[in-house]
Amino acid sequence: MKIKYSIALLTAALMFSSCEKFLDRPQLTSANDDNAWTTEENVRLYANKYYTDFFEGYGSGFSLGSSYLLTFSDDVVRQGNQGEFTLAVPNSAIWSYTNIRSINIMLDRVENRMASILTPEAYNHWMGIGKFFRAMRYADLVTAYGDVPYYDKPVSDTDYATLYKDRTPRNEVMDAVYDDLKFAFENVRLSDGVQSVNRYVVAGFISRIALTEGSWQKYYYKNNERAKKFFELAQQAGDFVINSNKYAIATDYRSQFTSEDLKGNKDMIMYRQYDEAINVKHALLSTHNLADNVTYGPSADLLKSFICVDGNVWQNSDVEGSDEFKTSELFKSRDSRLEASFHINPTPRNRGSFLYITKFLPRDVEARVAAGEAAGTPYTGANNTTDAPVLRYAEVLLNWIEAKAELATLGNPAVTQADIDRSINQIRKRPLAAEAVARGVKQTAAMSLGTLPVDPERDVTVTPLIWEIRRERRMEMTFEYSRIEDLKRWSKLSYMDTDANPDLLAGGWVDFPQQLPGEIKSGISVVKLNGQVEVYNPEDADSKAKMVGFYRYGLNRGRQQFLGLGNVNPYLSPIGRNQINEYAAQGYVLSQTEGWPQN
Repeated sequence: MKIKYSIALLTAALMFSSCEKFLDRPQLTSANDDNAWTTEENVRLYANKYYTDFFEGYGSGFSLGSSYLLTFSDDVVRQGNQGEFTLAVPNSAIWSYTNIRSINIMLDRVENRMASILTPEAYNHWMGIGKFFRAMRYADLVTAYGDVPYYDKPVSDTDYATLYKDRTPRNEVMDAVYDDLKFAFENVRLSDGVQSVNRYVVAGFISRIALTEGSWQKYYYKNNERAKKFFELAQQAGDFVINSNKYAIATDYRSQFTSEDLKGNKDMIMYRQYDEAINVKHALLSTHNLADNVTYGPSADLLKSFICVDGNVWQNSDVEGSDEFKTSELFKSRDSRLEASFHINPTPRNRGSFLYITKFLPRDVEARVAAGEAAGTPYTGANNTTDAPVLRYAEVLLNWIEAKAELATLGNPAVTQADIDRSINQIRKRPLAAEAVARGVKQTAAMSLGTLPVDPERDVTVTPLIWEIRRERRMEMTFEYSRIEDLKRWSKLSYMDTDANPDLLAGGWVDFPQQLPGEIKSGISVVKLNGQVEVYNPEDADSKAKMVGFYRYGLNRGRQQFLGLGNVNPYLSPIGRNQINEYAAQGYVLSQTEGWPQN
């Protein structure tokens, strides 16, 4: 499904005049508001403006979307200082309600001005579209802040008591989100034409939103009753998408992220199209084209998490080379998604890890650059036109099986082998690229409930099945939107503790004497499989030969402590002192985020 991009032209008659105040409250001009709500096409044009807000893809121009190449998680090591959690209340920071107000205007106008203009079916469809977008925005706000003010109607700029009301409890907000999602699920059209949100898109995003909230309720808030409510909605939404038989795991892994045209691709529930002809381009590859230098890459922790092709963890696998981490051998013994995500040879162009991320780079461009040629104009600057997945069928399958596994811990039926075959094993059977096969890459063996891996690194607070489902998600969605959000919803930010997990400070495996002898210099160190750190010492004649292991920049520094601190809550974002003071100046109280000091 494509997303509409000529939105600026299409919605010119419905543009807002901006009022940059505390809550970002834009308003319709009177003339446009009087004339806009007269036809279904006008409602469609109004709703189209939300597509690039909610479905960013790879962003546009030099403004990258927030969904790809996520660089703050346990998947990533940086050269030097690692990314830090917020440890103090900022002077200025708060949510934006621009979209909420705009969507509420749409819902109000459809309800109060168009009930007699639209057919009942069209009326319910457009109310469903508005509620779907509103639910998406509130779900994002709640995930970031916990309690947030809830508005389901447009608010006058002069209604200060409402504008400056305190936060609404999270559960009340998410009950409203649940109701909005249910309405959209039941009323949005099965098809509304090419490039438009339909019920399958709604269901796919419900599987994401409901799984997220269910996890927060179970692991952070310890409320199993509410967790079950949302997990069941995630499962229902996944059932709907899966049972439609409209989608399939049909494309090799990397091609999903590097295609110039995803139209008709059955792996895509929604994607964003880029096209030079209409000057809709992005810059994702401007610094990820194998030619440009980057300072972050995959952590050793991520690399070790990839399963071997026999379905076992590397410590217990019988696959030849399972205990080797040299990339050319690693690609043969590990799940195919590893080869599809990284360049085969270590390179100093990735100073964080020496392993370059190529998941989003077309294979022919990678080969060209590796041979010493230029990447080409389409893969530099803001000239990229590769289409961006927005919601993939594989994610829905993983959302669905995780929801089922969580429900099984809350009294629902156990996950069956048929469930695993329908989800994870479908993903593992995806086609392999010819280039991958030529390198010796194989499909990973099917997961069997009777022989789940015995992982010595498993978090013992997690069942073996849920641990393996989470591993599958990590492999499938590497450098996409979800990893840090997954750690938060599982209450597992402890995985980001560099003191407890030194693998977060190391990157790819490099045999420096054989592969990059010119890079053996001060500042180079490696970590052996047993955890021993070898630092290059130019005064030691034997030191060069020891430079074989996971690369670790000598000046890498771990994160500051972020767990267990008073007045710090890394799971939820604080709001700024300025905003609290602005409320107070108007005679109102704005409560600080849970776990942070009020002033």
